[in-house]
Amino acid sequence: MIQRERYLERIKPFIDKPVIKVITGIRRCGKSTFLKLIVNSIVEKGVSPENILLINKDSLEFDRLKTYQQLATYVIEHFGNVTGKKYLFIDEVQEIESWEKAISGFLSDDLADLFISGSNSRMLSSELATYISGRYVEFKMYPLTFSEFLKFRNITEPEKAESEFGLFMKYGGFPGIHHMEYDDEVIDQYVTSIYSTILLKDVVARNNLRDIILLERISQFAANNCGNITSSKKISDFLKSQKVKGSVDTVQNYLSMLSAAFIFHKVARFDIKGKRLLEIHEKYYMGDIGLKHSMLGYKMNDISGHLENIVFLELLTRGYKVSIGKINALEVDFIATRKDQQVYIQVAYLLTDNKTIDREFGVLEKINDNYPKIVLSLDKFLSTDRNGIKWYNLIDFLRTEYI
Repeated sequence: MIQRERYLERIKPFIDKPVIKVITGIRRCGKSTFLKLIVNSIVEKGVSPENILLINKDSLEFDRLKTYQQLATYVIEHFGNVTGKKYLFIDEVQEIESWEKAISGFLSDDLADLFISGSNSRMLSSELATYISGRYVEFKMYPLTFSEFLKFRNITEPEKAESEFGLFMKYGGFPGIHHMEYDDEVIDQYVTSIYSTILLKDVVARNNLRDIILLERISQFAANNCGNITSSKKISDFLKSQKVKGSVDTVQNYLSMLSAAFIFHKVARFDIKGKRLLEIHEKYYMGDIGLKHSMLGYKMNDISGHLENIVFLELLTRGYKVSIGKINALEVDFIATRKDQQVYIQVAYLLTDNKTIDREFGVLEKINDNYPKIVLSLDKFLSTDRNGIKWYNLIDFLRTEYI
């Protein structure tokens, strides 16, 4: 198994602490393997395997555990004769009805050190989640970044990074693709199956939806406009033009469900001058760039949008909160904040002429503060550094922790 060091380092300080460790993220981003990596790290410290229970709700072995009562009975019986510190891992916990009641009881009884994972962000915002409110820490997990993609591919030579990045842009970051033949049709079938599973299990079944066709149309529109300002009204108006019924409220609800399943990430806009979040005209980015290609096909002419999406997910993986910047009538691609750090980022395909350079650097020059400002592009040997604004090659940025 390939180590996901970034996530392991974040969770290690909380192992053996009296809080529930909650790992959330899109299906097939690597949560199950990550739980196994944690198990391995605990065993390496000398803990006996019999003191560790890993329940994977995607496995038929645990299909019978459907309610919190069944879960509680099984876990208590399993640990009945085990002495010493115990560790309980439950993968895809949202598949168990009222799971919070059992988890809360385990914590109160100090039964075991608790680790749970789930593929829906609403698992922590439901009414039942009040049972564990204030007693958990959440770790958000994402598909592979480009640097992780290279590790899975066992690529260490810098000169191969550019060709590998072409594959990454096309295939995306689901770890499972690395068990497949690197063939466009094979990868497309695999990623499409992931999308279908997420749509049916984490959106349709979870929310008892009936109009699946409408859901798919909304999903495709959002994917096709990924990185562009999008509103529920805009989508509703488009649907009407296609003679499809979809009110603004319905569109908003469906977008919320798709975002809860991590198919999309909703990103708010921030007025830099007014120093306030704007309540309208948000953007949506894909939970993995491979999903977009499986839905719409790979379109090279949308490379700027692909690059934005990749940088967006990279920033999330590095632990940044991300918003879109607005300054007067101009737009800053990303404002990334982490603790007391903040950085402004512009993403471009190529800075081919002075007009393009002036556009990308010019918007950042209008921001009157001392936070770092950078421009990313695929240019190889650009030496542009203007008024304190740095330029980095985008591939190098993804391979190296510049920020």
